[in-house]
Amino acid sequence: MSAASQPLLQVERLRVSIPSRNRMDRGDDDLVLVNGVSFSIAAGERVALVGESGSGKSMTARAIMRLDTNVDLAGSIRWDGRELVGAPEVEMRRLRGDEISMIFQDPMTALNPVLTIGEQVAEPLVVRGMSRREAWTRAGEMLDRLRVPRARERLGSYPGEFSGGMRQRVVMAAALIGQPRLLIADEPTTALDVRVQEQVLDLIVEQSGELGLAVLFITHDLSIVAGLAHQVIVMHRGAFVEKRDVDGLFAAPQHPYTRGLIGSIARLDADPAVRLSTVEEYMARNPGGAHV
Repeated sequence: MSAASQPLLQVERLRVSIPSRNRMDRGDDDLVLVNGVSFSIAAGERVALVGESGSGKSMTARAIMRLDTNVDLAGSIRWDGRELVGAPEVEMRRLRGDEISMIFQDPMTALNPVLTIGEQVAEPLVVRGMSRREAWTRAGEMLDRLRVPRARERLGSYPGEFSGGMRQRVVMAAALIGQPRLLIADEPTTALDVRVQEQVLDLIVEQSGELGLAVLFITHDLSIVAGLAHQVIVMHRGAFVEKRDVDGLFAAPQHPYTRGLIGSIARLDADPAVRLSTVEEYMARNPGGAHV
């Protein structure tokens, strides 16, 4: 494979487990959370990782950034040709923020309530050695780019003074200000209402296009994926069950679990007297399907 065609991120047979010594339930066996998954992301590509709570999608993302110290990793995670499984922590610290950034699900826990917005957005640049004055200016520019009203005036505000949607834009600004090559968005719109959710998703797609940014978008909601991703990976019980381009997946889903996710989406033209089937009911009617 030539350097030009080499994926930005290449994950092969990734296994994430909690060793028995770290299990809070005192179980005798390792608890496998992610079981042998493989995928790749090219520069500028947007990939959606979809599954219900507990499917392992967030653990997959956290493993890429090596955020959890109480788990064992096996397999391979190659970033721009460099192996991350087993890489020293000092190397991972250089990677986080500079090359790979993450938007977390809840902006209130991602942001420090006693630090100003400006301090938190500017911090990645200050850590790199930029002067606080210049970093503060860049922070205002980034917030303005993400359409935070009166961005420069509000650098001295605190997270509690912002709405949920505006707080999530602040988290996005902190993630993007270091100009990463890959953005991992872990359920960034779950706590937002539908209107604000659409605005945040549009901003992610817009910034991906303008910056040439690759995106790994994690969600339980398949209904928001169509206009967001190029590729979709469906995850169930720690394994991948389907990997398709987004048009192909919606046109002809292959796995019963994928069909169940699509079938359980509420539709405006549905008969209100007919109860939606659950994913489990779809799978019971259509057993089978293999991992990929």
